Amino acid sequence: MTRHPGGLRLGYGTNGLTDLRLGDALALLADLGYDGVGLTLDHMHLDPLAPDLATRTARVARRLGELGLTAAVETGARYVLDPRRKHGPSLLDPDPDGRAARTRLLLTAVDVAAALGAHAVHCFSGITPPGTDADTAWKRLEEGLMPVLDAAAAAGVPVAIEPEPGHLLATLDDFHHLRTALGDPAPLGLTLDIGHCQCLEPAPPADCIRDAAPWLRHVQIEDMRRGVHEHLPFGDGEIDFPAALDALAATGHQGLTVVELPRHSHAGPELARTSIEFLRTARRPRTKGTPAS
Repeated sequence: MTRHPGGLRLGYGTNGLTDLRLGDALALLADLGYDGVGLTLDHMHLDPLAPDLATRTARVARRLGELGLTAAVETGARYVLDPRRKHGPSLLDPDPDGRAARTRLLLTAVDVAAALGAHAVHCFSGITPPGTDADTAWKRLEEGLMPVLDAAAAAGVPVAIEPEPGHLLATLDDFHHLRTALGDPAPLGLTLDIGHCQCLEPAPPADCIRDAAPWLRHVQIEDMRRGVHEHLPFGDGEIDFPAALDALAATGHQGLTVVELPRHSHAGPELARTSIEFLRTARRPRTKGTPAS
């Protein structure tokens, strides 16, 4: 079995392998030594809106088991609900029917995650619509998430919301605002994108990881530059990966750490290979006599 840095369980996101059939993508990841997959629900792979979802999900679950892969279910497909609006409608949409459609998608994701034995359902808030005040936006987010959190509690699968640059919930402070407003519900956790920390947070990624550890349910990883929300292959940005990976390993995170390169599907198979090679070797060398994290 491949030894990954600090015992981390590495995955790759299917949103970076959209030119491959799902079965081919899963086989590729298993062959490369990944532990799992960040499975985005979309029309390219596992379409959450097409007929016979339960049957198709069961087939994916069997294949994951055959390959020895685990999964996280991700819900960031660009046009899964509306072919004309990227990531729309969101939980913040002015139209109640639009918000309800997003909530239904997240409820479906919980069902899929339970059937796959996934360790988390990823989601995000969405961008605050023009003309919507902050109080209204936060109220919509809370109301849209409550039934999802109830379903997640019943299914035993945490919901891991991601701070996303430009969204209502953009930072770790925003996550804590939501968590507090909802009464700190047990099913609500955090997706931490390490690149987003480099892009937006005042603290370095390693400090963000340590601060987020109690709520960490899912991790996404890629390179990024300060102030620029662009997911980059490893080595093309500014992140101190030895420090970040040491901090992540020290948290004892048991979920997947998923490479997130959604704009690089044209080179997906090669980037999946080079990414896992980078992550296997990126941790800071220990001095003699220093125990591993």
